[in-house]
Amino acid sequence: MGLMNRLSDVINANLSSVLDRSDDPALTLAQAIRAMEDALSDARCGTVRLIAERKALEARWQAAEFTMLEWERKAELALSHQREDLARAALWSREQLRRQAEPLSAEIERLNQAIRQLGEDAARLETKLAEAQARRRSLSTRYRGAVDRLRVRTSLEDGRLDEALARCADLERGIDEIEAAAEVEAMGRRPRTPAEELAALDAEDRVRRDLEALRRRVAGG
Repeated sequence: MGLMNRLSDVINANLSSVLDRSDDPALTLAQAIRAMEDALSDARCGTVRLIAERKALEARWQAAEFTMLEWERKAELALSHQREDLARAALWSREQLRRQAEPLSAEIERLNQAIRQLGEDAARLETKLAEAQARRRSLSTRYRGAVDRLRVRTSLEDGRLDEALARCADLERGIDEIEAAAEVEAMGRRPRTPAEELAALDAEDRVRRDLEALRRRVAGG
C-alpha cells in the first residue's frame, strides 16, 4: 500500500540526522512537522476507509452465513420428509455459497491486519510528532535567548552609548557650574530682581529637562 510505505518512510526518518544535515534546522523542522501532520491525517483517513470497507465485507459475509444456514435448514426439512434428493441439492447449494463467500473471510482478515498496522504506525507517528514539536519549541526558545543576548551585547559595545554617557557627564558638570555661578553671584552682590531669578530658574529647568531626556534615551537603548 502506498500509504503504508509513506508512513513507514516518515516514521523511520531520523529527526536528529536530518537536522544535522540541514543549513536551516528551524525551517527543516517545520517542514518535517508538516509532513508528519499530513501523514498522520492520511493515516486516520485511511483507517476510516478500511473500517468502512471491512464493515461492508462483514455484512456480505453475514448475509452469506444466513443463507447457508437456510440451505442447511432446508436440507434437514427435506430429509425429515424422506426427500434425500432435495436434501442433497440444498447441501450442494450451501457448499457453492460457502466457496463463493470464502474469499470474503480472507479479505476481512487482510483488512484487519491493515487496520492494526495503520493504528500502530499512527501511534508511532504521534510520538515522533510530539518529539518534533518539542524540538521546535526548544529551538524557538534558544533563538529568542540568543537574540536577546546579542541585543544586550551590541548595546554594551556600541560607541554611541559611551558618547551619550559622556554627554550626560558634561551636562551634569554644566549644571554644577551654573549652580556654583549662582552662588557666587549671590555673594556680595545686589539681590537679583524677580525677573532675573525667574530667568535663572528657567535656564536651570531647561538644562535639567535636557538631561532627563538624554537619560531616558540612554536607558531605552
